[in-house]
Amino acid sequence: MNEPHHDGAPVAAQPLTRAVLEIDTYVSGLGWDLPPRLFALVDTASLRGQEPALARQLGLDEGESAPEGSLTPIEQEELPSGTPLDEFLGTIAWPDAVTGCALTLERLMLPPSVEDSVPEDLSDEQLARWVAEHPERQEVRMTVAVLRDGGRESALRLREKDSPQEVLTGPDLVPGLAEALGATFAE
Repeated sequence: MNEPHHDGAPVAAQPLTRAVLEIDTYVSGLGWDLPPRLFALVDTASLRGQEPALARQLGLDEGESAPEGSLTPIEQEELPSGTPLDEFLGTIAWPDAVTGCALTLERLMLPPSVEDSVPEDLSDEQLARWVAEHPERQEVRMTVAVLRDGGRESALRLREKDSPQEVLTGPDLVPGLAEALGATFAE
């Protein structure tokens, strides 16, 4: 079993899981009802060696040792409003120094028990409105990360259970978004 972190959340064993949870914790501190946020993931040791000023600016002390393979998330500029997310992701090209990327976004979701009651033949806009008005809807924040080598990890946080101990992690929680992020590394 993982040792608990100072905030009560378990300490993640894998660098990508640690990075996803770090991003989730950071964004949770900003509150809810936020636009999507994009992060580059870089190897912490490489960042310290190649960009020491940036590493210091990000609070990475040279004296502190980071576990091997540690990843540092670096938030990117705000995503353009009005551009569909899939179109925006199709415009991204990462430099070689970027090991992976992560995206956080909030969505409404329904429990699986409601699937059979979804009306047929709704437009995307009508479906979104139907979900938003459904009494069993839940607000969820998803943090999804992928690596160049295909590794992936996700964290899901429900607004109604907004606590570090209630964050669900796993590599395949949001497969469509993970694939879209992975495509940003296609050559």
